Amino acid sequence: MARVNTGQKILIVDDESESAILRAVRRRLEEEGWEPVVVQPESGHSLGEEFEAAALWSIEEDLPDAVLLDVRFGEHRDDQFRGLGILGEIVERWPKLPILMFTQYSQGQDRETAVRGSLKWDSPVDFIDKLASPDEVVLRLRRLIGTSPESIPIGTHILVDVSSRLVYVGAGEDRAAALEIQGMKFEIFRELATSWYRSPGELVAFSRLERFSEGEDPRASLRVRIREIKDAIGKAMNTRFGSSELILNVRDQGYRLVPPKL
Repeated sequence: MARVNTGQKILIVDDESESAILRAVRRRLEEEGWEPVVVQPESGHSLGEEFEAAALWSIEEDLPDAVLLDVRFGEHRDDQFRGLGILGEIVERWPKLPILMFTQYSQGQDRETAVRGSLKWDSPVDFIDKLASPDEVVLRLRRLIGTSPESIPIGTHILVDVSSRLVYVGAGEDRAAALEIQGMKFEIFRELATSWYRSPGELVAFSRLERFSEGEDPRASLRVRIREIKDAIGKAMNTRFGSSELILNVRDQGYRLVPPKL
């Protein structure tokens, strides 16, 4: 996957930040173009208290775009759900800050306790099992943060450059702009790419795309522009995309972006 520089910081609040699981997550965050910032508490209090104080200080100093927060700190019973207390402090001070919570409780009563404890917060909070893949962690963070980078790679041969408003096709030195994709056609493809980046497989409703069309029948106009986008990208890749490739029409609902298989 191509690395995209987003300039976004992800604060990691976890007493096992050097574990194999967290190291893999940190590498994946860096591949995404995010900067992982690991909380390093000072000693002198219980483990949970140390991380709570350090997390709040780090948010003020580092201004992260999201927080990856563990539920459990250490083995002491009082710290079993310490992360929920830290969550409450963060939400009270920064109610719009996205928080993805790691839980070690894959099943049973303790997991239910942890999940219920998070539901009372009317904030961008999500839960993920600590054994989830790094890719799933990144996917959940994308959804929580709700933004997309200036450049969105679609597979290995398509790049949407939001800043220059161009779609590039090809790989390496052979990459070139598909100049036919301009204006409304670029906006349509950017909308599809942004939704795919945040949540692969997500359906983009007709209503979100028809605003980039014109004429008495915006649905028909949209259909024509979608075909022109597929033809332009296909031409640059020396192929022709069928009805179930690249941009898929889901009957009576919308369109879905499908990265080409090469």
